[in-house]
Parts: sequence; structure tokens; C-alpha cells
Amino acid sequence: MAHRSILRRLRQEKTNYRKRRAMLMNKTPFITVNITNENAHVQVHRPEMKGDIVIASAHSGYLASKGWKGSRKNVPASYIVGYLAGKKAAASGTKSAILYSGTKHYTQRMSAALKGLVDAGLDVPSSPETFPPQERLDGNHLTVKNDVAGIKSMIDSEVA
Repeated sequence: MAHRSILRRLRQEKTNYRKRRAMLMNKTPFITVNITNENAHVQVHRPEMKGDIVIASAHSGYLASKGWKGSRKNVPASYIVGYLAGKKAAASGTKSAILYSGTKHYTQRMSAALKGLVDAGLDVPSSPETFPPQERLDGNHLTVKNDVAGIKSMIDSEVA
């Protein structure tokens, strides 16, 4: 009986190689959304033969510097982080991208980040009915309210 080794990232459930291969074959930029216990992180990558190159990146630590109160991983925070990454990617010349979720499940916070990317001007294949309602994106359901529209206008003035 022969021993068959399993790839390390497949064993650790970090990479879905079928999805990754299909994504890399069409050579379009792709988006990764990572929601941790405290933060949200969105990156736009361009696949290359030697490895993926990060075109634009946004982290929810940016929100803390702008006076954000409360959680930096909730739906409105994910939306703003996606909006910031989308504005940075559009400023660098990226017009379209696809979402690569890997082994992660598609959650509301991930869809909020995707809605932020779409609102920033990126053409991302998505269905509008999967996005959270505008009340959740604005944070009206939370006890700690933040000025989402004010931070979006700050991003528009900073990222040209």
C-alpha cells in the first residue's frame, strides 16, 4: 500500500485548490476578505506566476484612526473597509475583480465588504439580493452609532 501525501494547505483547510486553479486560469484580479476576532481586512490581488501581487489593501485599523467607536469587524466596518480597498484599487487602475473566498463561507460581513467594493466603483460579479440592507450598512441596528457617510466622504477626499 503506497502512502499518498496530502498538501499541507489542503490538510490545514486553508486553500481550496480547485477554486484557486479555476480562478488563476482566467488571470483577472481577485479579492480576499478576512474577518478575524477583532478586525476586517480586504485585499485586491493580481495573480502572477511567481505569486500573487497585492494591488490594494485596507484594514479596519484605519477606522480607529478616524474615530470609529465600537467593533471593527461588524457589518458597517466591513462595508467601509471594502469601500476603502475599492477606492485604492480603482486609483491604481483596476476596473474589475472577482471574489475568492477559498475555504471560508460567504457571510454577511463578507457580503458587506463586497458591497463596499462595488460602491467604490469596481465591477465585481455579484447578486444585489445577497447584500445586506442599507440600514445594516449604515449601522442603524447597533447601539454604538458611527457616521458611515462621513467616513465615506473622508475616504473620497483622501483617495483620489
